Amino acid sequence: MNKGKSGWWWLRAAGLTVLTVWLVRTLLVTTCVIPSSGMENSLYQGERILVNKWSYGLRLPFCSLFGYHRLASSRAEKGDILLFNNPHPQQVEKGIEWRELFISRCIGTPGDTLMLDADLNCVGGEVLSPDAKSLYAYPVSSEDLMLTVLSDEKNRTEVHPYVIPAKGVPVKVYPWNVTLLCNTIVAHEHQPAEVRHDTLYVKGKPVEAYTFGKDYYWVASNDPVNICDSRLFGFVPEDHLIGKAWRIWYSSRKGRFWQRVQ
Repeated sequence: MNKGKSGWWWLRAAGLTVLTVWLVRTLLVTTCVIPSSGMENSLYQGERILVNKWSYGLRLPFCSLFGYHRLASSRAEKGDILLFNNPHPQQVEKGIEWRELFISRCIGTPGDTLMLDADLNCVGGEVLSPDAKSLYAYPVSSEDLMLTVLSDEKNRTEVHPYVIPAKGVPVKVYPWNVTLLCNTIVAHEHQPAEVRHDTLYVKGKPVEAYTFGKDYYWVASNDPVNICDSRLFGFVPEDHLIGKAWRIWYSSRKGRFWQRVQ
């Protein structure tokens, strides 16, 4: 075989390989390294996992340039381990898809009401993994009932119901959630908002409720000491979701290769 033709063949093969890998990682699955011990014992630090980018519909690339679009969109479910872009980056001008990656367990879906204490820890309720914090999750229609129950308790604690915003559904403003809602409106709804004496002002007008334009999620680490979750950065918008953790493809621990992520 002519050396020139042979070199050209290898160059084309290498280019085709690179293109195939790029298409697979862009359109099907991606891989990430678990950076810390926050998700033990579900995922251990240093493990490599595959993430299914079609779990909630494929987020089309370059959304910071062409807008957010998702093919075959569906919602994440409580208990899913999610890969998502940092909702609260230091460089806010950086496009969503270029921000650092976080991985946490979803414990609140759009429309849920979680019981959170003053430090935004979930209190009581369903356990979603052996190491997960507990939570109460109620439909948003039960919010008023939960407020009544809490007001009747003799042993008062700083625990309040927080509604996870769902697209098109008004969320009532209370003194305990006003700062979280304001931060979300500014950062992810891109509307001017501020808090004055526990009152939320949007576009300069006081509001008692706000209707969000996106679905949001609340996520938590398995390890309650690790606060790299919604206690740190608040609600995770739907457009930040990349996919659901799927399979472990590398681990230094015996017997974990190709295990499904639980």
